[in-house]
Amino acid sequence: MLKNKIIKLLIGTNNRGKLTEIRGLLPKNIEIYSPFDFKINSPVENGKTFKENSLIKAKYFSQKSNMACLSDDSGLEVDILNGDPGIFSARWGGKRGDFKKAMNRIFNALNKKDSSWKTKKIKARFICALTIYQANKKTISSVGKIEGYISPTMKGKNGFGYDPIFIPQGKKITFAEMKPFQKYKMDHRYKAFEKIKKFF
Repeated sequence: MLKNKIIKLLIGTNNRGKLTEIRGLLPKNIEIYSPFDFKINSPVENGKTFKENSLIKAKYFSQKSNMACLSDDSGLEVDILNGDPGIFSARWGGKRGDFKKAMNRIFNALNKKDSSWKTKKIKARFICALTIYQANKKTISSVGKIEGYISPTMKGKNGFGYDPIFIPQGKKITFAEMKPFQKYKMDHRYKAFEKIKKFF
């Protein structure tokens, strides 16, 4: 257990969308840094789960910066695609992380599975694993999930990643069509953070 609350923190991601969202979840009194401040590149993510990759990043960025680090690993699972893209969600966009390319890849995969998929509710979920790492302290991890469906077309200009094709359960619009504060108060990252916010 972390006895003292964290007041100085590195958010361990080079994804500016994630950085903005995580920064918005954290208390305003915390001194926040990112890998951009130290010019730290991201590590190789060779874990087999979101939680393992989250730990790899948290430990790596913490050791490189000598700071407490909060890292995220998250992605989209599509049931009919056997859980793909899953932990490879970012990599589906290629070396440049082109999520338009990644979303089209999902559409192509769905077309091959079921040519009439656009008329059906294709179950999917976003998963986020968060890890707090500090040298010589207990590592803290949490996982958050939000269930939903794949939109038949890309919709909305907000958010990042796969947000334009994900419709959360109970809603009729994609994450990318929502105002940021609406998404931030319900998504997988928020749910994971709720479980560890007591440490800040």
